[in-house]
Amino acid sequence: MKLLTFKKGVHPPHGKHLTEKKPIEEYLPKGDLIFPLSQHIGAPCNALVKKGDKVLVGQKIGEATGFVSAPIYSSVSGTVKNVTPMATAMGTKAMSIIIENDNAYEKCSEKLNEKNYTELSNEEIIAIIQEAGVVGMGGATFPTHVKLNPPKDKEIDSIIVNAAECEPYLTCDHRLMVEEGEKIVQGLKIILKLFPKAKGYIGIENNKPDAISIMSDLVKNESNIEVSSLKTKYPQGAEKQLIYSVTKREVPSGKLPADVGCIVQNVGTIYQVYRSVVLGEPLIERIVTVTGEAIKEPKNLKVKIGTSVRELVEEACGNFKDNPVKIISGGPMMGMTISTLDIPVTKGTSGILALTKDMAVLPKTANCLRCGKCVEACPMNLVPSKLKNLSQNKELEDFETWHGLDCIECGCCTFICPAKINIVQSIRVAKRTVLANKRKK
Repeated sequence: MKLLTFKKGVHPPHGKHLTEKKPIEEYLPKGDLIFPLSQHIGAPCNALVKKGDKVLVGQKIGEATGFVSAPIYSSVSGTVKNVTPMATAMGTKAMSIIIENDNAYEKCSEKLNEKNYTELSNEEIIAIIQEAGVVGMGGATFPTHVKLNPPKDKEIDSIIVNAAECEPYLTCDHRLMVEEGEKIVQGLKIILKLFPKAKGYIGIENNKPDAISIMSDLVKNESNIEVSSLKTKYPQGAEKQLIYSVTKREVPSGKLPADVGCIVQNVGTIYQVYRSVVLGEPLIERIVTVTGEAIKEPKNLKVKIGTSVRELVEEACGNFKDNPVKIISGGPMMGMTISTLDIPVTKGTSGILALTKDMAVLPKTANCLRCGKCVEACPMNLVPSKLKNLSQNKELEDFETWHGLDCIECGCCTFICPAKINIVQSIRVAKRTVLANKRKK
């Protein structure tokens, strides 16, 4: 079978051996849970509860305040202890609801939907997804109902399930396909109902042969769904790179996937669409890979949104076996280093990675060798070394002219650089500054 791929990219060590064979285990939190009111791209939610209120599993506690927003639901039953700013993985504080878990897990009687989805209109399906608080669960957290509402003039003919999971160490999507493949297919069918002229593609890297086999078998009789086997290469799971691999279409600078007839959804998001539309369940839990050489028992865990990362490490995974010198929320290439374990799992938390000194050593940097390796690796066809210089010199207009805003911050340039220069970090600073200036204007 021919393996599909994109131009350029890199091949970082996988690290997936720690958890790729570990079945998903459910973890029920014991301590307090924290629900940031901003767990998505877009407007933060308004709190619907106050200190002292009793809440149930599946009860809405955060109301969306705009179209690009997503409501938040309690994943436990208990009492609201406070509504106050709390630390997040971003290194900032966000207004959050703190719930004291009563460990009873008493469920809210209301459900989003109890009908056969084939009997629902497209508008009803999208409304359920919106009300359920479904967002992109690969880490981007873009509200799913917005993606499923492209402009009327955009003809969508390809629904691509992002099951590449190209980030090293992470295996939550892999295990979800192995264990819940049938529900993923059903979720894809729901989305295909919204776009009757579209075909579904499930893109899986070839370092997951068991997932490719299982998903291929599940769709062998589906005329409008096929599995796309992808070459294992980073960042195969980046949206524009995945679209090129599967369809050979290039998304122009400044344009969106819908402009080339595509919608891309993470495999975890597709699974949640099934749970919300068919089972009437809001987004209150997700699969998280807790891994790394410093973790005593690396695992794939089904986790309640709001659960403390400290609990996952210390209670669910047996704590650290070696002193971690770096802990990352997400994967090593695009994840965020966190300074404390006292932060919650949110809708976008795909993994917690704890690295030992041997795996996270920071090499000494040298001057740029002008070797061009960063250019050869950049999947967006940019000149990272030039953008780094423009950022450091605060030449922001030229930074834009050189398409700095097209950088997807994948880190290929930093990974491949023989001088060990933190190229992507410099580019990220300039991007944030340019975007902040645009918002002010």
